[in-house]
Amino acid sequence: MAITPELIKRVTANLYERSLRRIPADAMAALQRADAVETNETARHTLRIMVESAQAAEQGGQFVCSDSGVPVYFVRVGTQAQFSGNVRQAITEGFDELVATIQPPLLPHVTNPLTLERGYQGKGMPIVTFDMEDGSDCMDITCSPKALGSGRWAALEIFSFPDLRTIEKYVLDVVVRAGSQPCPPVVIGVGIGGTFAYAAKMAKEATLRPIGEAHPETLVAGIEQRLLAAVNKTGFGPMGTGGDSTAMAVHVNYAAGHGFTPVAVAFNCWINRRTRARIFNDGRVEIVE
Repeated sequence: MAITPELIKRVTANLYERSLRRIPADAMAALQRADAVETNETARHTLRIMVESAQAAEQGGQFVCSDSGVPVYFVRVGTQAQFSGNVRQAITEGFDELVATIQPPLLPHVTNPLTLERGYQGKGMPIVTFDMEDGSDCMDITCSPKALGSGRWAALEIFSFPDLRTIEKYVLDVVVRAGSQPCPPVVIGVGIGGTFAYAAKMAKEATLRPIGEAHPETLVAGIEQRLLAAVNKTGFGPMGTGGDSTAMAVHVNYAAGHGFTPVAVAFNCWINRRTRARIFNDGRVEIVE
């Protein structure tokens, strides 16, 4: 048996729609934990509004935020997976069909960067990143739509043989420059090393890691802990209202490289849009989150 384009269309469209109407369970739990320890009354009130808004959206089948972003998918293709048709085309058609049927309608956020024309289709849309996974017989798909608030403030700089202090200072500089614009409390992804393009990819993928899941390497986990503590001391707080809850998590990925070391920083807003499913050769679909 093989994975069909029709199944890919259905699953990827469903992932996008679900990402708009709910927030991940780990993000909901993180918001509730932040509320329990927040010292600023206005910030606590803001956190409770976020939780209640997310719950109401999910129960009522509405969008958590009107900025539905642009479609972004991360696809891991197993070396044993088999397909009966075109994969990227199926993802594109799935999004097109969703646009035509979803209620309430999506706003036209897909923007031509040269003409600033807006619509639902555009060059390179949906944005799909493919990776291979040895030994797997499935297609593992993560949908993480990107909206203006968090997307605008991602940054990257290349250093020459930086020490950890330099790297951590740069991450904090990016956070301070962004301020409350990424709609905190945020999830911050950091990519260190590799190449220009790979560091950015690692940073985005780091935002997809479940909140509370520390990096397995002690050195990197320590960086994450220090950065999270420092970010939450900036005082921006939920939606800029002040307080202790500017970030829910800081996740760091790294790769070996040359002496030049790219450091990329990416943000996910408090909604932390992220849905994931696996499609198997026999037609089974496993909803991961």
